Amino acid sequence: MQEVFYVLVILQIALGVYSLWNGFVWMRMVRQRLGSHAGFYTPLTALICPCKGNERGLEDNLLALTRFDYPNYEIYLTLATSLDPALKVVERVKAASQRTVHILIAGPPEDCGEKVFNLSRTVEALPEKFEVIVFTDSDVRLPRGWLTKLIAPLQDARIGATTAYRWIFPGASGGDLLASGLASVWNASVATLLGAAKGNFCWGGGTAIRRKTFEEANVLEAWKGAVSDDFALTSALDQTAKPIVFCPECFAPTLHPWSWADLLEFTNRQMLITRVYSNRRWLLGGLTHLAYVLTMIYAVFTIIYLMIDGDPWSQLLLVALAVPLLAAMKGVLRIVAMNEAIPEWKGKLQETSWLFLALEPIVPFLFAWNFFVSLLTKRIRWRGIRYELISPNMTRIIKR
Repeated sequence: MQEVFYVLVILQIALGVYSLWNGFVWMRMVRQRLGSHAGFYTPLTALICPCKGNERGLEDNLLALTRFDYPNYEIYLTLATSLDPALKVVERVKAASQRTVHILIAGPPEDCGEKVFNLSRTVEALPEKFEVIVFTDSDVRLPRGWLTKLIAPLQDARIGATTAYRWIFPGASGGDLLASGLASVWNASVATLLGAAKGNFCWGGGTAIRRKTFEEANVLEAWKGAVSDDFALTSALDQTAKPIVFCPECFAPTLHPWSWADLLEFTNRQMLITRVYSNRRWLLGGLTHLAYVLTMIYAVFTIIYLMIDGDPWSQLLLVALAVPLLAAMKGVLRIVAMNEAIPEWKGKLQETSWLFLALEPIVPFLFAWNFFVSLLTKRIRWRGIRYELISPNMTRIIKR
């Protein structure tokens, strides 16, 4: 029993040290990007944001889209139906904005995700004058310099797209602190996978792409039948061999009052989408977290067994504690990097930084649960609509 314990725990310690080293590499990459100049590339840009429902903070989030320091852009706010309660908010934002804001009603989706359908209809309606297209989400609160920084790298025509990623801030009013903390730590572990060009993927809440590249990659065709706009876009860009550049200087703050039901729906959905659209990422992530969970369960079982049997156990406990400690240290690195990436949110980050220390060792258990759920079903619920993900290009709408 103890031999198996040491094999499993030492393997996890080795993986933890490797992961911690990758954390230092990621933090160095973030600092290098933050030290780069935003440049002067300011082509006419269409900023597209699909909206649905009158979610908390929607008006402030949309107003932030109208206040970028970028000089040359127009905003397209898209809804599936004119009956959507978000329409009144969108109309107020348009009336209050000094920017050009367009409102587009896309209609109900047809055998694809509603968001994908909204985006497709909006891109099809864009005038030819736009050189760059930027996609964002309605649940993020973006700073003034965000758009300039996201578009700047596209000055190099060899780049396929630039992408950002969300950073979830726990503790939003009306939510459960522990649930939102787990959502934040869970999400952060995905964010730190971005950085190396070969492993990058487009995130639908913050992606910029030249219109010419979008058309060359035939993204509209890739979106047909899809529920995931970002994975389908990533797959289309992979065919062009043009790299996706991750911009940590463009992290998108997300303020959402999470409940336990929200947490499980979100994490289960993301894991299932990954299974359908990127099976290799899904399998690697699932097995990695399962190995951690099984090791910790076996370690606890072994230590309790030795305690009951009256055998020495304190040394094993100290060795086993190294595994969650390394995970917590990785969480600290993420917080340090984010303090530099979004300094205007530094106070909020420091208020909730303890959650990363406390919850980082627990998050693999949530990932393992998500992995098992994704094995049992191909159905998800997203913004009130139920879908069955038959394949990357085949989606069945079960219930609107």
